[in-house]
Amino acid sequence: MAFEFGSGGGGGPRIPGARYKRTQISQINVTPMVDVMLVLLVVFMITAPLLTVGVPIDLPKTAASRIVGQDEPLVVSLAPDGKIYLQEAELALDKLIPRLVAITENRKEARIFLRGDRTIAYGQVMIVMGAINQAGFSRVALLTEFSGKKASANRGGKSGVR
Repeated sequence: MAFEFGSGGGGGPRIPGARYKRTQISQINVTPMVDVMLVLLVVFMITAPLLTVGVPIDLPKTAASRIVGQDEPLVVSLAPDGKIYLQEAELALDKLIPRLVAITENRKEARIFLRGDRTIAYGQVMIVMGAINQAGFSRVALLTEFSGKKASANRGGKSGVR
């Protein structure tokens, strides 16, 4: 009894030195594609929260509630060194208003959030806020960090003054 190994099912004896021809696979293997997609999903899930406004600012704390709105506001930031940022782009004060008008397409009701570092002078925050207000933007809000404490223990109760 003789057995023949590695003939490839081609019938007949295998000739030494001849190339063995593989048969083509007619199916698509999706396992590697699924693995790559899952890795990309994990990478984007980890990096997406890190893509918030990138100017590091130490905001003051307050007990005020959050502002809720439908449209995405523009964020103007004042860094501790006095530099002004619109979203993440650094600007001079004289360039800020024309850029705001261009971005909002001259919609004066656009919401603008002003973030100022707690170490920066209050007057500088008011200069920027005044310039934005003079340009006709009336929906300007100051951003703070939520401290979680009650603003006043006397809320809703009796006042000491009669």
